[in-house]
Amino acid sequence: MKIFFNLKFIFFLYLIFLAGYLGYGHVKRALEPVSPTPVYKIVDIPKGSSFKNVAQLLEEKGLIRSKEAFWLLAWYRKELNLIKAGEYKLSPSMTPERILDILVAGQVVQHMVTIPEGFNMFQIADLLKRAGLVKKKEFLAVVTDKEFLKTLGINQDSAEGYLFPDSYFLPKGVTPKDIVKIFTSRFWQVWHDNNFDERVKELGLTINDVVTLASIVELEAAVQNEKPIIASVFWNRLNKGMPLQADPTVKYGILIERKIKKRRLTWKDLRKSTPYNTYTRHGLPKGPICNPGLISIRAVLYPKTTKYLYFVSKGNRTHYFSKTLKEHNRAVKRYILNRRHRH
Repeated sequence: MKIFFNLKFIFFLYLIFLAGYLGYGHVKRALEPVSPTPVYKIVDIPKGSSFKNVAQLLEEKGLIRSKEAFWLLAWYRKELNLIKAGEYKLSPSMTPERILDILVAGQVVQHMVTIPEGFNMFQIADLLKRAGLVKKKEFLAVVTDKEFLKTLGINQDSAEGYLFPDSYFLPKGVTPKDIVKIFTSRFWQVWHDNNFDERVKELGLTINDVVTLASIVELEAAVQNEKPIIASVFWNRLNKGMPLQADPTVKYGILIERKIKKRRLTWKDLRKSTPYNTYTRHGLPKGPICNPGLISIRAVLYPKTTKYLYFVSKGNRTHYFSKTLKEHNRAVKRYILNRRHRH
């Protein structure tokens, strides 16, 4: 009887061992990659998702073999509540451990967005909307939120001029406020890295004066090496009390007031008074008309020394510069009127 009991006990232990071995084998296999092929899939994990729902989603996407084994892995690592929401790029060639690492670290997909020099806030809003990152209306509401802008060191009606042109990597789900913080932080970084505060004090200017004039230079200049010359023209005109008479300021005023993007200006447009029209008002416009790059800002702070007061496009992206109105009128006839006549 005793021998029979011992045999039963040994058999029972064997069954436990076998079940454990098979269970271990199942879990071990479940924690292997689904496929050796490095094909990537985009997975969007909404905010507030439970771990159970995330595991279910990964299994349905063919990224893990077993949602139960994935749950056990996270439980063992005490990471059941540590997964971050967001958009992820995952592959069935990854182990569940690697996938869990990515989700816990919040290594979400980063979308590259390049803001060209000279883009205004409306163009930037369109660009971000096309990238699927924000709604245009929400972004424009943030860049015109004066109280929020004060926290970023901008005491203006909008962030125009301070959304620094550069390439940025942004995740889906990023808020408009976070985007504006990133863009303006880059502006201040570039500003301080170049010690522009010291130069601004030397010239007796404000930062907004510099950014405003730099935004005009940005839109008037087509080639970089002309920017310091164009800046000198505007400084010379300001010092003589002459209106800047810069067409881009007129276009921006129309854009702000009428939400119309004008390609060609009429005489009526030039005479239409707005806070930005530098034909009808002396001095600088109300504020920046676009977001200038570093070279334009530097050109305003360190302009070329000239006596030029006028410039006209030569039709090849460069300009002819003149010191007198008489010389300028001849240049206009040569480069503008004759060109129109030929066409």
